[in-house]
Amino acid sequence: MRKRSAGLASAAIVFLLVLSFERCFASVEPRLGSARVVFQTNYGDIEFGFFPEIAPKTVEHIFKLVRLGCYNTNHFFRVDKGFVAQVADVVMGRTAPMNEDQRFEAAKTVVGEFSKIKHVKGILSMGRYSDPDSASSSFSILLGDSPHLDGEVRGSSYTSRRDFRDDEEGESCEREKSILKRRLSESAIEVERQRMKCLP
Repeated sequence: MRKRSAGLASAAIVFLLVLSFERCFASVEPRLGSARVVFQTNYGDIEFGFFPEIAPKTVEHIFKLVRLGCYNTNHFFRVDKGFVAQVADVVMGRTAPMNEDQRFEAAKTVVGEFSKIKHVKGILSMGRYSDPDSASSSFSILLGDSPHLDGEVRGSSYTSRRDFRDDEEGESCEREKSILKRRLSESAIEVERQRMKCLP
């Protein structure tokens, strides 16, 4: 199994993403690819798996953004309890300046690759505008089932390891938006199979 690891800082509110493998695969038939992306946050790691057979262009675009370190110093700009935690677009969300390669890739959008995957808790969906081909780098982690999104946005991956804890007393994004500005940690490292022993 290959791993891709991206440094990710504080999620505004700490959640427990309790998606089980059984529940995920009861809703979707596609097979997961072998690659993973790990976001390392101040509250724990989040590991993502992907369905490259369903959304090959979207998945490859995200992998390239990760390899280039585009998500470094980014942040979650939106957290709606029971709905989504959304990662900011890397162009506007980063605190660190982007190099030429990062700017080039971040400016790209990907064509709509819509699927029959159900939008259940733990699925990732690309953010986009009304244009179905406008997704770039922002994506959401579903924090609850969202059937109204089925067929409307891309559900091309899922969270396979959840170290977030549900903080019932935490501030919501409406009550404390400043929490959502906590920044992503410094490094994004793509780790291949033979280098897994180097992971912390």
